[in-house]
Amino acid sequence: MIRLHFTAADLCRITLAPTANALSETVLSVRAALRPGPRPQGRPEVRPGARDGVGRGAGPLYRPRSAVREWHRSLPGGAVARAGVLAELVAEDGFVPDFLLQPATPDFAGGLAAAAATPAERLALDLGIPEVSGWNGGLARPGRWAHELAQGSPVAARALLDDTRRYFESSVRPLWPRIRRDALTDRALRSEMLLRGGVDALLTTLGTTWRWQAPTLHLPSASTYDIPLCGRGLLLVPSWFATGPMVMYRPEATTVLVYPLYDSGDAASSGERPEALAALLGGTRSRILALLRSPATTTALAERASVSLAAASQHASVLRGAGLIDTVRTGTAVLHSLTPLGEALLAGAAD
Repeated sequence: MIRLHFTAADLCRITLAPTANALSETVLSVRAALRPGPRPQGRPEVRPGARDGVGRGAGPLYRPRSAVREWHRSLPGGAVARAGVLAELVAEDGFVPDFLLQPATPDFAGGLAAAAATPAERLALDLGIPEVSGWNGGLARPGRWAHELAQGSPVAARALLDDTRRYFESSVRPLWPRIRRDALTDRALRSEMLLRGGVDALLTTLGTTWRWQAPTLHLPSASTYDIPLCGRGLLLVPSWFATGPMVMYRPEATTVLVYPLYDSGDAASSGERPEALAALLGGTRSRILALLRSPATTTALAERASVSLAAASQHASVLRGAGLIDTVRTGTAVLHSLTPLGEALLAGAAD
């Protein structure tokens, strides 16, 4: 069990990342490709007590999102072959070097530039070359190129930059609009939880197997770690590719918790279905569809549309059945958002 211990100051300094982190998602997509199926319980994704860090795989059985598995199958030649030397830094047991996770720079170019600026001594520490006492992580079988990177070789660094950039452009960027949309939907859900139920509701609904027992957040893990947040707060970063929690403990900065986006399951077909779309005729449903340009819970939707909660739920059910909206459920709350078909229908109506 990983236990994050909050003080009153930490509870006042919980922040939500504006979107998914492009460099982190790129790296985690390679890891997902290395382990496309469920993975067994392993070591926790944390390195408490180190200078800063993120660690390796863990917790109970985690299964990648169905959309991730579909993405992996859709790549000609597979993601790992496309990743080049980047794949050498993402071990099958889940290890991800710290310098490839840049929480302060969510855009890909900025994150890659920050990673490239990592000093050689820090690269060696992050890669575990040579193994550092007390540092929980490192490449199990580092090759020649990894050793050269750890020694600060400009040629090795250039290979990493070129291969990472090429992999992102070919394998992740085409998916990025969906990742960004799903992350925004998730952020809206977290914000709604915070508005409706405060910090308790937010932390209680972060993960189905996570437990919030104030003032401690319990994350499933094969090992036990206690991490005091020390008044510096917690940054929550959603991830499309992560299959479990990842904790970046930074003694001099805010602790970072990367968490999997809620998987709403297989989306309803977005193909046109005349019988279902016929039920949408009418002013109220058209107005509700337009209101969902900004994701909302059923309660918020009822307030926006000035209808009863039952009416909002019924209209949302019809819209969902027509493939125009998706619904994500967490506990007793649900969040509705437009599907690509719903967005296209609204765009067509505006023309």
